[in-house]
Amino acid sequence: MTTQNVRGRRRAAVPAQELRSAGTPVQERPGGQRRRRGPLGQVAAFASASGVGQKAGIALAATGLALSVTLPGTSAVVATSESGQSPSALAQGAQPEVSAASSAKIDFSRAAVATKADPDGKLKSLLSAQSVGSISRAASAGTLGPPLDQMIASSPFGFRVNPITGGMGEFHRGQDYVAQCGTAVHAAASGKVTFAGWHPFGGGNRVVIDHGNGLETTYNHLSAFNVQVGQTVGRGDIVAMSGTTGASTGCHLHFEVMVNGEVVDPLGWL
Repeated sequence: MTTQNVRGRRRAAVPAQELRSAGTPVQERPGGQRRRRGPLGQVAAFASASGVGQKAGIALAATGLALSVTLPGTSAVVATSESGQSPSALAQGAQPEVSAASSAKIDFSRAAVATKADPDGKLKSLLSAQSVGSISRAASAGTLGPPLDQMIASSPFGFRVNPITGGMGEFHRGQDYVAQCGTAVHAAASGKVTFAGWHPFGGGNRVVIDHGNGLETTYNHLSAFNVQVGQTVGRGDIVAMSGTTGASTGCHLHFEVMVNGEVVDPLGWL
């Protein structure tokens, strides 16, 4: 039942608190008074209760509804073991004993940790692991770098027709690559120059680099070279310029790979 007041408005017969929706959040004011939260306050309260306070605060700040945002702090992340112990607890406990046989070989050299990003380390590891003469083609493939920026093969390693005399059955000691005279020639790997001069048996201007453990590379028919005997070079360093000196029919690079003094197919190393 309702009653009329002097101005004609109806006043509820029940207390105002009972008419409020149970889902409408309110805030206590000083002195026991409570006020209804606005839309912003309701969103903030919901975000805090649901654990998304940080995201809600950022969203409100982005839309201009909030002037300042307080982000909840986070504690440091501490790694734990599978047993739930922290590193400090593990450090205080007994450490497992590591043992090895007396005959075990432990190598901490640079070559032992070589990767694909360290081709010289890989080559050094390969050469020191076994005799160079017993290395398989599968293991040696890719261990030497290209001596030219563009590798265009023109005459393969092995028996062929001599391009100068036309004779049959000549053994070609290396791999020929197309290169205009004056093209930069690079060291296939790091090493020491053991020969830089004129080759009396058809190689013309020739450079030989010793890579260690019986592995050598040679660069022939050069128009010029800028290294000297005893000099150490790195993989990819420019050591010469291609040419057509010696027994040559045109500008190109004759590239050889020697294992213990004997020539082998360069394609097995490139």
